[in-house]
Amino acid sequence: MKKFLLGLSFVILCSCKAYSQDYKTHKVKEGETIESIAKLYMVTPFDIYALNPDAKTNFSADTVLIIPKSKVKDSPEEIEVTKLTSYKKHKVKRKETLYSISKKYNISIEDIKKHNNRLYSENLRRGDKINIPIYEKVTEVKTLDNTIKKYKILPKEGKWRVAYKFGITIDQLNILNPGITDTLQVGQEINVPNIALNEVKEVDEDYGYYTVLPKEGFYRLKLKLGLEQEALEALNPELKDLGLKAGMVLKIPLDTQIEDKLSLKAEHNTLADKLTNFETKRLAVMLPFRLHRIDLDSIKEAKETIQKDPYISLSLDFHSGVLMALDSAKQLGISTKLDVFDTKVRTSEISKIISSNDFSDYDAVIGPITAETFDRASFLLRDKNIPIVSPLTKPKQLFSNVYQTIPSEENLRKKIIRFVKEDTIPRQIIIITDAKSKKASDKLLEAFPNAIRIFSKKNDEGVDLYYILKDDIESKLVEGKNIVFLETSNEGFVSNITSVLNAYNGITYYEEDKKSIEREIILMTTNKNKAFDGRDISGIVLSNLKFHYPSVNKAYSSETYNSFVSKYEAEFNTIPNKYAIRGFDLTLDILLRLAYEKNLYKSSTSDIETEYTENKFRYSKKLFGGYTNEASYIVKYDNLKLVEVKQ
Repeated sequence: MKKFLLGLSFVILCSCKAYSQDYKTHKVKEGETIESIAKLYMVTPFDIYALNPDAKTNFSADTVLIIPKSKVKDSPEEIEVTKLTSYKKHKVKRKETLYSISKKYNISIEDIKKHNNRLYSENLRRGDKINIPIYEKVTEVKTLDNTIKKYKILPKEGKWRVAYKFGITIDQLNILNPGITDTLQVGQEINVPNIALNEVKEVDEDYGYYTVLPKEGFYRLKLKLGLEQEALEALNPELKDLGLKAGMVLKIPLDTQIEDKLSLKAEHNTLADKLTNFETKRLAVMLPFRLHRIDLDSIKEAKETIQKDPYISLSLDFHSGVLMALDSAKQLGISTKLDVFDTKVRTSEISKIISSNDFSDYDAVIGPITAETFDRASFLLRDKNIPIVSPLTKPKQLFSNVYQTIPSEENLRKKIIRFVKEDTIPRQIIIITDAKSKKASDKLLEAFPNAIRIFSKKNDEGVDLYYILKDDIESKLVEGKNIVFLETSNEGFVSNITSVLNAYNGITYYEEDKKSIEREIILMTTNKNKAFDGRDISGIVLSNLKFHYPSVNKAYSSETYNSFVSKYEAEFNTIPNKYAIRGFDLTLDILLRLAYEKNLYKSSTSDIETEYTENKFRYSKKLFGGYTNEASYIVKYDNLKLVEVKQ
């Protein structure tokens, strides 16, 4: 027995000796965090958690933590830093700006203002003598902080991949790397947590990945991703210990359909009663006025040019709506400084505008309105973190600062599919399509597996003829309610189908059977294109069939008072067209969001939905890019009018 006790004492003694050599203890003080303690002892938070697993869920003052020995040498390191050494006097010349001077001396505008304080409140004037700071690189001795380490970006890696690999949020990655841009370059060195190699997670291409948004819990994720908490924890074990955090990247099944059912029911928010930020807003608007084509010396020729050039008239209409929005915002206490640029519908002009102007102070940029010019502008502004809003087109590249205000075709298709699914009245669903629209009809068949699909007739060579016969559809129609989806961009096919369906809509009497059948046929489409507006398409027939479709906007009712329409008519002696209304709705929404939060990004969460004259906006941040508007309408033909379908 004595030998056992002696041996046990020896083991304990040795353990204590080893413990005293490799570990320390730390009693947590009020206000301390795991990160601050890790920095104090030159270890990583992960090192502390490894020895103190309970600290992940039970961390408070007076808790005693085991601290491992630092793996980083304490010897100082020489590093190169930039220091202010002297000043150079510069006399401001005619037409010189802070931007041009900053470029000349290769320093920032903020650096110039910092050393010339009056420039924060006063404009730069010709003849002013200002201080230009002169910097040089010097060597300093500093002690290393081992909570972070350097990491070189690999091919195909973006922020979300790096954040996922090192178990941090995207916001935490940004904090570790001040000034980091959204696009990472291969070989670029950035700071990451100094965790063990076996703790670095690899991105599995057989899975999808989702970035957790602010205020998202497991319940919201269940509705959005269709995944239970247990399923998410099985794929992401760290959730059990750390819980959900905004910016965290989660592994999810590759085929997961992301659909925010909570945000679909977001209450309309006027924002007007919740404004807190009344600083003057700076907006830039880029429109193709093409002023170089207008002869200002001849009123007659100027009018003719404006009437003939669609870009000029569109720009003038949109701009008139923008000005009305600024006036409405002013009534709410929001002042705005607006700069307008003529893009001339040239990508080269976009480059010229951006290179010769300082865009860093703008709260948002609206436009350009054509796809090519917008893509050029968004590309050139992608690293400036200035929101750039596409008012009329869908951008090809959705950089993190890009706002796509036109809902995607996928979004519109899901909108009308949800609308039909929410209708509990028994009905027959028929899908009529041509070969070119097969993919769209496949999506419908996937949503409604019991639906009947009918293809357009083809000739012997397999060429689409864009028609069907009455016999092709009569037997498929049932008594009662029939919903018929028509997917095509061919005007002749639309004319053929609407005529056939109209013949069977209502009560049909069959002489041979001496009976009548009453049918209700409702025509729908997921993509209402120009084919449905053709000369041969009867508005009366579309009204008879109660034609439904998803839409980016709705038509305002002239029977209902609208303050913007009334003011516009009084100002311009005409009713605003869709471009003027779009300019008003979009600009007012941006200004209200800027006054509601610190910036446009913070006021663009999916639980905020706003609605104005003809448009509504609810933005969703994409994992690999910017923001898309997911708010849309279902409209229908009713007595030769287009009306919104209330849901």
